[in-house]
Amino acid sequence: MEPLSISYGDGVAASFPPPTQGMSALAMLALSSAFDMAALPESDYVHVLVEAAKLAFADRDRHLTDPAFMRVTPAELLAPDRLRRLAGRISLARALAPEAAAAALGDTIAITAADAAGNAVSLIQSLYFTWGSGLVAGDTGVVLQNRGCFFSLDPSSANALAPAKRTAHTLVPSMYLEGGHARFVYGTMGGEGQPQTQAAIVTRRLHRGLGPQAAVEAPRWLYGRTWGTATRALNLEARYPRALAEDLSARGHDVVVAGEWDDLFGHAQCIWLEPDGGGLVAGSDPRADGGAAGW
Repeated sequence: MEPLSISYGDGVAASFPPPTQGMSALAMLALSSAFDMAALPESDYVHVLVEAAKLAFADRDRHLTDPAFMRVTPAELLAPDRLRRLAGRISLARALAPEAAAAALGDTIAITAADAAGNAVSLIQSLYFTWGSGLVAGDTGVVLQNRGCFFSLDPSSANALAPAKRTAHTLVPSMYLEGGHARFVYGTMGGEGQPQTQAAIVTRRLHRGLGPQAAVEAPRWLYGRTWGTATRALNLEARYPRALAEDLSARGHDVVVAGEWDDLFGHAQCIWLEPDGGGLVAGSDPRADGGAAGW
């Protein structure tokens, strides 16, 4: 399929089109680019990306569904002029009010791969709930997913259940390209956290001087629901300084401090492809099993 893409930095950020939330991942990057992401203090940096997530998720919840049923196209939602207007709603001084959220669960893995020729793949696999639907496809051993849980029985919802309609889902394997070549390939599990973790990894690599492993290991945040929680709180890993949590709370965020290395914040994997065949550098999340390997 043709990926969604936006101009970003010196290259192009690309992700999956609907019915995935790839447009949310790209919108977060575009919205944050209204700020100097390289120079922001850490508390401002986190705040900007959380506010970008709120705006991107509002679009997602209002419009995302099977593309054959969408009344507003991803191109319209990702139009640069529109995103610039939306970015104008982000204030460094005060948090936007959160919207209500329903619970969501998941069971997902992310894999990235690249070779010496510059080919790269980002892949995410998920059954949604653990063991998916609990049904196996004949004698294949393949367990069927139950992503149909994302459908709504509210006829006014963009994702209202309908015949021959594909459900919205959260899986967004993504990539950053320069000059038409893969430069950074990345992905994570984590439901609603996927665009947020991706935004953290990409901005830390491109703007804040962190290598792939350091970008993955650095403390993370999660705005909104994942792993069955219905809260719209802003979760912070405990490795963040207490002063940062207090700063964000003073701006109006509902801050909750989680564990120091907490898989609530996703299991990210990434590979940086050096220009002109200069080698591959991988990052693998210590919050989960898995690892980086080359051969």
